[in-house]
Amino acid sequence: MNTLGQRIAAFRKERGLTQDELAVAMNISPQAVSKWENDISCPDITALGPLADFFHITIDELLRGEAAAQARMVPTGQRDLNKVLMKVTVDSPDGDKVRVNLPFSLIKAGLEIGMQMPQVGGSESLKEIDFSALVRVVEQGAMGKLVEVDDAGGTHIDIWVE
Repeated sequence: MNTLGQRIAAFRKERGLTQDELAVAMNISPQAVSKWENDISCPDITALGPLADFFHITIDELLRGEAAAQARMVPTGQRDLNKVLMKVTVDSPDGDKVRVNLPFSLIKAGLEIGMQMPQVGGSESLKEIDFSALVRVVEQGAMGKLVEVDDAGGTHIDIWVE
C-alpha cells in the first residue's frame, strides 16, 4: 500500500464495501472514489478527517500508511490530570455518531462517588467497559487510544485519553 489510492481501496475492501457504498457514506460520487483509488485525484483536504473517521483510523495512517502508536505511557509528573480529556466515540451501523469529551477529573470524581457510566449511543457494549480500571491506568500514565470495541451488532466504540 504505497499510494493514498491503494490505501483507500484496501481500507474500503477490509470493511467489505463497494466503491458505490463508500461514495454514499462520504456523500460523493462513485467516480470520485474510483479516481482516488486509481491515483487520478486525491480527496479534498476537508474530506480527510471524515474519511479517516469512517475507516476508524488516523489521518496520519490514511496519508502515510503508518499506524500511530495507539497507546503510550507518559511519566505521571509530566502532565496535569486536570487537563486530560477522555473521549468516547460510538458509531452505530445505522449511521448514528456519538462523540463525548469529558474532563478526566470529572469521570474520576463521578466514579469515586459511585456513579455508573451511562449508556451512550444505545450501545450495550459500553456498559461492559470497566471505567474504574481505565481511571487507574490513566493515573499510571497511559494515554492515547485505550479501548476499541466492535460489537456483534456492528457498533464501533473508541475510548481515547488525551
